[in-house]
Amino acid sequence: MTATDPYALATEAAAKLGELTGVERHDLALVLGSGWLPAVDALGEATAEIDATDLPGFSAAAVAGHSGKIRSIRVGETNVLAFLSRTHFYEGRGVAAVVHPIRTAAEAGCRAIVLTNGCGGLREGWRPGQPVLISDHINLTATSPIVGAKFVDLTDLYSPRLRALCRQLDPSLDEGVYVQFPGPHYETPAEINMVRAIGGDLVGMSTTLEAIAAREAGMEVLGISLVTNLAAGLSGQPLNHEEVLEAGKAAASRMGGLLSSIVGEI
Repeated sequence: MTATDPYALATEAAAKLGELTGVERHDLALVLGSGWLPAVDALGEATAEIDATDLPGFSAAAVAGHSGKIRSIRVGETNVLAFLSRTHFYEGRGVAAVVHPIRTAAEAGCRAIVLTNGCGGLREGWRPGQPVLISDHINLTATSPIVGAKFVDLTDLYSPRLRALCRQLDPSLDEGVYVQFPGPHYETPAEINMVRAIGGDLVGMSTTLEAIAAREAGMEVLGISLVTNLAAGLSGQPLNHEEVLEAGKAAASRMGGLLSSIVGEI
């Protein structure tokens, strides 16, 4: 029988992961957001690739641009666990399903995690295809992945050390505050004005719940957004998911190089 407790389910999934990949312990986890899939190939050849649904608690990918695969990659001396898709909060599977890969990664031994996403950018001068480091977030989903009365400190949730490392590798990188809406609809121009008023620079439908779960599990967190479109009302054009995927393809080389450099240093 599959465990119903989310933490026990993650332990069960991690054990199955080790069995299927042949890797006893992974060091670093990577969650790929919309538009990021082409970049992962630059990390190197996979030592194993499995369907996420082969592990307890995982569901099939529900969004275009997400493959539903989990890849184990050896980068130098580092075993990287790459989730080539994620469960989004708007899929209605519950917050535990959203953060199940993060808890599984922690149980598999990962000490750090890189969370990526495709998002809308608010700041003047940002263009589609531009990577931005997440310095902080605002969670507008009105929920938390933490079970019970655990008071988890989110100060410096997005590791200053890892962000500084990224800027050393690519001094052109900007930073910004990421705001998660529930989705799946895009934001209205009025909502984008609200985001600007409360200090947000990036808008999307993922990442914040995963980051909270990673902090709870004791992992160091790095967040990188790929600006795939200008936020609603800024470009005068309607928003669509195909634009997100196209921006990811166009930026694949830069994203792959950035990920490769980061993984080698973490």
